[in-house]
Amino acid sequence: MYYIKETDKPSKIAEWLHIVKLENDTIILPITETSLDEKTAYKLAIKTKTILDKTNSKKLVLSKQVKQQEAYMNYLYSYNYEIVDGRWLFQMLLFDVLEYVIKKSKIKDEEIKIGILVNDISDLAIYAIQKLVTKYKYVKIVTNHIDRFRNIEEKISEEQGIFINVGNNKRKILSKTNIILNLDFPTELINRYTINSTATIINFKGNVKIKNKRFNGLNINDYEIDWKTNPHLEKFESKDVYEAMQYKNQPIEEIFKRMKRDNVTIQYLQGVKTII
Repeated sequence: MYYIKETDKPSKIAEWLHIVKLENDTIILPITETSLDEKTAYKLAIKTKTILDKTNSKKLVLSKQVKQQEAYMNYLYSYNYEIVDGRWLFQMLLFDVLEYVIKKSKIKDEEIKIGILVNDISDLAIYAIQKLVTKYKYVKIVTNHIDRFRNIEEKISEEQGIFINVGNNKRKILSKTNIILNLDFPTELINRYTINSTATIINFKGNVKIKNKRFNGLNINDYEIDWKTNPHLEKFESKDVYEAMQYKNQPIEEIFKRMKRDNVTIQYLQGVKTII
């Protein structure tokens, strides 16, 4: 794994010659806050690739500033590098995020109405549904693949005696939910539904824009964390650093135990217009 960041004080010569440095596990680019043009982005990407080809490393953590350089990032993606973006960790923090929203919004237990938007039957999705339907009275599963979720529905009903509501009525199913956990619906799909105008939507997989002008709730697309031994690398986002350190191919319960031992906490959630 390698970190990529901008230099503190780029010299004019370094900028002109596109000098890319390697210090331990960190690649340093001669860039400032301005956006890179296509030609410069390509040259820096090629030099970055030359360095990484010698290390046989594919996982990268980019600084906040480097993440703003879209052209440069696109070249890295085209070279098949894995750029850590905190999205996997966001999904693993689903229960923490939900509790954080409930606490910050001061929603009473009896008023909590949850909608889960999901099409992909992942281990996390199944685990989350099973846990949430046992803890909260009002949980609705919204999916375009109702048949795929029938087995899960029947299993929960048989093992836990709990009926879960699985449906896809675009006009009604989300009209009363006040917390929407969007596991994998993209912008185009979620905007086909009638959504409670004051709901809080948490988009775990990617940024989503709500196009309904009457919507004045919270649309959460990003977050930040803290943890027990956080090195607080100034130029990097803590969520990216922590995610990069994790071994993803292990049972979900083990991941949760690790996060608990590390005392991972939500620092804030980033909405489109506000931070909570």
